[in-house]
Amino acid sequence: MSTRENILAAVKKNQPALSALPDISVFKVHEEDVVKKYSDVFAGIGGLLVSAGSLENVKDLIRKDFDQNKRILTTLPDLTDVAELSDPDADPHTLEDVELAIIEAHLGVAENGAVWLTEDVMGHRVLPYITQHLAVIVREESIVSTMHDAYSKIASEDYGFGGFIGGPSKTADIEQALVLGAHGPLSMTVYLIK
Repeated sequence: MSTRENILAAVKKNQPALSALPDISVFKVHEEDVVKKYSDVFAGIGGLLVSAGSLENVKDLIRKDFDQNKRILTTLPDLTDVAELSDPDADPHTLEDVELAIIEAHLGVAENGAVWLTEDVMGHRVLPYITQHLAVIVREESIVSTMHDAYSKIASEDYGFGGFIGGPSKTADIEQALVLGAHGPLSMTVYLIK
């Protein structure tokens, strides 16, 4: 036997006994109104939540609230009359001038106001982080109460890259100076649709 095989055999032989996973049912939270909880929490972390109702209303809001002369990208083919469709094969360096990115989230989390995005809805991994402003479409029925609920939903999914994003990018130093857009978007808007 080689030294490597000896070490691996010794490690395998000296494994601790298996123990049951802890019971986390005490963390189970049942929100009566997860949409209201999500709205309140998201507003509290500096985001703007708009009950849009439909994608058609989202288009009208984008036209009204964002400068159409600046670069707006989306990963949603239904929004190409208000934004350029993001090309997932384009060089990520070409995204440096994106003013607004519009993406649809897989789900929202009421307890912390986050949204779950994977690379298949981002287009480019960098898009939701490099844009000046981020707009995320969240379907009301996709909002879950807690991160425990979110992880149980995504545990069996097959994805490469994913992330929870909660509100606009911000940081504060010891002198209490809050900086928005420190390492990501200056603003984040969530459009709730049915």
